[in-house]
Amino acid sequence: MAPVSDPTSAYRTYGPALIRKAERILRSRDDAVDVVHGLFVDLLQRDAPTPTAPAAMDLPYLYRAVTHRCLNLVRDRANRDRLLAREHGAVELVAGAGRVRCDEEVIGLQLLARLTERLDEAHLEVLVARFVDDMTQDEIAAHLGTSRKTIGKRLARIRDAVIELRGAPGAAPADRAGAP
Repeated sequence: MAPVSDPTSAYRTYGPALIRKAERILRSRDDAVDVVHGLFVDLLQRDAPTPTAPAAMDLPYLYRAVTHRCLNLVRDRANRDRLLAREHGAVELVAGAGRVRCDEEVIGLQLLARLTERLDEAHLEVLVARFVDDMTQDEIAAHLGTSRKTIGKRLARIRDAVIELRGAPGAAPADRAGAP
């Protein structure tokens, strides 16, 4: 699809796909709609293109923007829950009942929130593309415009972070290094 220049056309063209992507990350239709609507409200309110938001909006740009907003929402909820638990002296609250597929294992939203604190944006993009969008390393490399080897290294770093956060060496899921 060709890029569009105004947010209204972009919403009509890409809105449903963006809502589905956000829903896969957040596991909530209402939250997904809120995130996508928030993105387009911000796009409507800006006067001129910024360095991070081009004048012509294409699907990869909008996917990245929605992904970042979803990850920020997950991170904010985890921080809020952690602060509430600390304030009340209670056990840390669960961020949500949703789950993100990670090969044969399941990563809960709490772990995902902790990963967002630990990993940089490049690694988070790979995490979402691999385990939420279920893309192969080759597909991720083409999507991000980088080499497959770089994607493999980022997946290894993600796996190491999962191992650290779980506190159990060898408990990380396989990263499908040989996937087509």
